[in-house]
Amino acid sequence: MQRKLRLRNREDFSRIYRNGKSFANNQFVVYWSRQSKADPLRLGVSASKKIGNAVVRNRMRRLVKEIVRHHTDRITGQLDIIVIVRKPAVGLKMQELEKSMLHVLKRAGLLKQSR
Repeated sequence: MQRKLRLRNREDFSRIYRNGKSFANNQFVVYWSRQSKADPLRLGVSASKKIGNAVVRNRMRRLVKEIVRHHTDRITGQLDIIVIVRKPAVGLKMQELEKSMLHVLKRAGLLKQSR
């Protein structure tokens, strides 16, 4: 994920939490909102201390960013997305995390229809 396509400001997070929509499964919660800027997709990942120490939290953030990077072409454009990692996601393998992430994005209606 490119640096300019990451959500980092507190104001952006607050705006999405307040005005955005949310969908969840056991592993992830996704908040999303349409953006006014011309960026294709901006992503923020939140992992609380409840899921583990700094090593675990950073690993989960990296994995989520990598999953979204691989599927950026399938996600509809001009969105701000926040992904919150839940505790059950820590024990899963990469393929299971990817399947779970795609599931919650599909429930949110953020994936393009495949032909």
